[in-house]
Amino acid sequence: MAVHRAFDELVAEGASEPVAGWDFSWFAGRATEERPAWGYSGLLAEAIAGAGAVLDIQTGGAEVLAGAISRLPAGPPARLAATESWPPNVALARQRLAPLAGTVARVADPDPLPFGDASFDLVVSRHPTVVVWPEIARVLRPGGRYLSQQIGAGSNRELYEYLMGPQPASPARSAERAAAAARAAGLVVDRLEEQALRVEFGDIGAVVYFLRKVLWTVPDFSVERYRDKLAVLHAEIEAAGGFTSHAQRVLVDARRPA
Repeated sequence: MAVHRAFDELVAEGASEPVAGWDFSWFAGRATEERPAWGYSGLLAEAIAGAGAVLDIQTGGAEVLAGAISRLPAGPPARLAATESWPPNVALARQRLAPLAGTVARVADPDPLPFGDASFDLVVSRHPTVVVWPEIARVLRPGGRYLSQQIGAGSNRELYEYLMGPQPASPARSAERAAAAARAAGLVVDRLEEQALRVEFGDIGAVVYFLRKVLWTVPDFSVERYRDKLAVLHAEIEAAGGFTSHAQRVLVDARRPA
C-alpha cells in the first residue's frame, strides 16, 4: 500500500537538499530515469583510455569524469583539465580531481576556453548548457575527438508545460542543429544519435529537488512562485502513484580533421 505524505513535508525535503554537483543518489526510491542505450560512461572511459590530454567542459562536480577514470587500469591521462562555471561545483570538482592531478578552471559557460590552440586530443562534455563549437574545434589537436552527451530539444516537456503551460517548440537543442554547428566549426561528425528516456517522479519532493538542480527545465522556478501548481501536481501523483515525463538526449561524436 502506498504511503501518502503531506505536501508541505515533501516540498520541504526537496527544497532543503543541497544541489551542488551532479550526484543524483538522493532520488533513490523517489525518481528514476532511463539511461541512453549508447552508455555514455563506458564510451567516455574508452575514449580517455586512448588519450594523452583530456578536457571536460562544464564538468559539474567532476563525478562523471572521475567515475570514468576510476574504471581505467592505467589511471588518468598525462594531462587532465576541466572547466565549470558554478562556484560550489568548482570547489567539488577541484577536490575530486586533485588526486588525479587534474586542474579545474572557473569559466562562464559561453566564454572562451582558457587554453591554447590544439591543446587536447580529447574534449568531452556531459549535458552542457551552452556548446561553443568554435572553441571546441580550436583547442582540439588535428585528429582530436569531441565526445558529448547533450540535452535534446523538449527535454521533460511534460513537466515544464504542466507548470508553465504550453511552450513554443524550439529546435535550438535538436540533434540536427548540433551536427550543423559542429560542421560549421570545422569538425567531422562521425556519430549522431538521439533518444527519449522515460522519467518517473514518485513524489512532489523529488520534483522540487529536480527543478532546483536542473535549472533550465523551469528557469524561473521557486517553490513560492509555483506552490499552487505543485499542490495540484502532488495530488495527481498521490492518486496515480507517480508522474511521467521524458528526457531527451543526444550523443555527438565528432573529430577535428587531421
